[in-house]
Amino acid sequence: MTNVRYGVVFMLFITVIINYMDRSNISIAAPFITDDLNLDPVKMGLIFSAFGWTYCALQIPGGWLLDKLGNRKTHAYGIAGFSLATLLQGFVSGFSGFMFLRIGLGAFEAPAFPTNSKVAASWFPENERARAVSIYTSGQFVGLAFLTPTLVLLQQSVGWRGLFIITGIIGLAWSLLWYLFYRDPQESKRVNKEELKYMKEGGAIFEEVAASKVAPAPRKIGKKDFAVILSSRKLWGIYIGQFAVSSTLWFFLTWFPTYLVEYRGLAFIKSGFLASLPFLAAFVGVLSSGFLSDFLVKRGISADVSRKVPIITGLLLSTSIIGANFVESTNLVVLFMCIAFFGNGFASITWVFVSLLAPKRLIGIAGGMFNFIGGTASIIIPIVIGFLAQGGSFAPALTFIACIALIGALSYIFLVGKIQRVPDIIKSEFPENQQISK
Repeated sequence: MTNVRYGVVFMLFITVIINYMDRSNISIAAPFITDDLNLDPVKMGLIFSAFGWTYCALQIPGGWLLDKLGNRKTHAYGIAGFSLATLLQGFVSGFSGFMFLRIGLGAFEAPAFPTNSKVAASWFPENERARAVSIYTSGQFVGLAFLTPTLVLLQQSVGWRGLFIITGIIGLAWSLLWYLFYRDPQESKRVNKEELKYMKEGGAIFEEVAASKVAPAPRKIGKKDFAVILSSRKLWGIYIGQFAVSSTLWFFLTWFPTYLVEYRGLAFIKSGFLASLPFLAAFVGVLSSGFLSDFLVKRGISADVSRKVPIITGLLLSTSIIGANFVESTNLVVLFMCIAFFGNGFASITWVFVSLLAPKRLIGIAGGMFNFIGGTASIIIPIVIGFLAQGGSFAPALTFIACIALIGALSYIFLVGKIQRVPDIIKSEFPENQQISK
């Protein structure tokens, strides 16, 4: 049996690193952009937020596009699009140009994680899928922990314009490599029959190639399909859970360094080193969660335990962030933060539930809704934290993050319930569709 699927998950891992490289490079360049282009903090704030608004708004259309174009084209076009938007930021001369390109960056990155999820569902049997999700998801923590110093050095060498140009070129090259080398299982010439059989029997979701080699007609996505993904209690359970996971993540992406410097009085250089520790903890958390979950599945443990327990445990660990409110020692503060972000990483295999619960025909659009609701945390959480912290104390903000994590755990316990695929209402209402599918 070949093992082509492992190469595929490595490609997803690289894709996620590039996603986060192009999201985070502006934070490195911001002080120099402000000076060179005479942008005040209000305008820089708008530039920062532009990515999140379009990224969230286009999650559902991105999922729809994925179901139409397929994995190979959606990722190739998306990576090329956001990489070109990144490259062109190196040539802008003012506020309007940056706003336009950051909006474009968010738009082209919108289908990225739904596509990652669908690729994993296509290539990996259910007893290996959590491991696959944890491997490629860990790319975001690797990027955040290790890539930032690299981007700082790059900016010092070639300037902020060169930083955007080089990172954009890297992404464009990767989009070409993805298009040249990625194929879905049924189209790949490198995968043999034994691996295809292993994946298919294990629950991988892909269509067999017809003997006539004629591609099936694209399926239409209509209002009733949206009704399926919006009316399911189980799917709302994972939507709320994803918002909770993303909320902790966005605290660390936005306010954590400020918390260390302004509210804990640490020097900037020391805070930079300490800020990387929770990301390393999250990296360990997401990998250990995926491997543990698949290990339990292979030992015959039910999906309700092997898939849900790591996520619920991780979200409950994330509530430990509230412990920082009750200690004065910097080491203890960072310890609580590491435990919380380890828990966030441990809960980050949530994408596996999209392929387990959504109707097979609607995995792309369900993934878009899942990522849309999770992505709204990038808009809501920084604003709410800023409001809660304006009185000079960060304790209410940390309490808020802990409460959101607790709500996420409860949503998996009481809303998701037993792991069963959501019925496809379209097929059950129209028997002729069942005959066509047969």
